[in-house]
Amino acid sequence: MTTGAIHDIGYRHYQGRRLGRSYLMRSLYVHNLRGAWGLGRPARAKVMPALFASIMLLPAAGSVAAVALAGEADALIPYSAYPTYLQPVIAIFLATQAPVLASRELRFRVVPLYFSRPVRALDFVLAKLAAMTTALLLLMAVPVTVLYVGGLVNRVPDAGTHLREFLLALVGVVLFAVVLASIGLVVAAFTPRRGFGVAAVIAVFMLSLAFVQIVQGIATAQTRFELAGWMGLLTPFNLVDAVQVRLLGAEQAGGAVPPGVLGGLVALLVCGCVVAGSIAVLYRRFRKGADL
Repeated sequence: MTTGAIHDIGYRHYQGRRLGRSYLMRSLYVHNLRGAWGLGRPARAKVMPALFASIMLLPAAGSVAAVALAGEADALIPYSAYPTYLQPVIAIFLATQAPVLASRELRFRVVPLYFSRPVRALDFVLAKLAAMTTALLLLMAVPVTVLYVGGLVNRVPDAGTHLREFLLALVGVVLFAVVLASIGLVVAAFTPRRGFGVAAVIAVFMLSLAFVQIVQGIATAQTRFELAGWMGLLTPFNLVDAVQVRLLGAEQAGGAVPPGVLGGLVALLVCGCVVAGSIAVLYRRFRKGADL
């Protein structure tokens, strides 16, 4: 019979400095943000983010070039309208990258490994939401900044007004980013396979937009303009556009929006409910994944 032996190979308890909760959240945030842009992953994972970032920049660069050649400031795309004009590109970017952040750990069942260490479920969710929001913020804010800088270089009149519009547009971009990231992560978290996740996120945006446009068309034909405006709150891009138009004084870029300041306040409240509800759903989803 063979005999066994126990060998002391020198395992020791960790005696270094404990870095704490903030370090854990920062590490999770950076890891997920890098994943959203394909950093630290194979080269093919970087292709789609780079492609969409380039597409987002093209209209801004073309608008600046038109201002330079024509010498007319009106050729510059309105800052606050930029995300709405390019919503298909933003939606597809979100659809391709949200499953990377929301479903990989669930698909490979490694969520319990995260929670076996001192990582709170809420911290896990907030880090992912912050990373996806930052990725979308970069995607949208960089072209808007290019528009503003291009306008300054071409000496557009009334630089003070342009600065104010640019800063208000950045507020809108932040709101776009957090609302879209919340919706995209929730949808992707319930579709463990990436292909299904991509299709599901795109379907949510396309179907909601098609439904709202149909109802708004019928309401407008019946001269029920207020109903058409309120229905705009049912699609993410129109929802945020309503906040920009009614509370930030931006030009209307999407479909009909609710009337008056009250419409803007309701739209802002709906945005807050969407984000808070998404955090709650993601929390329960990842807690359930940890129990597998």
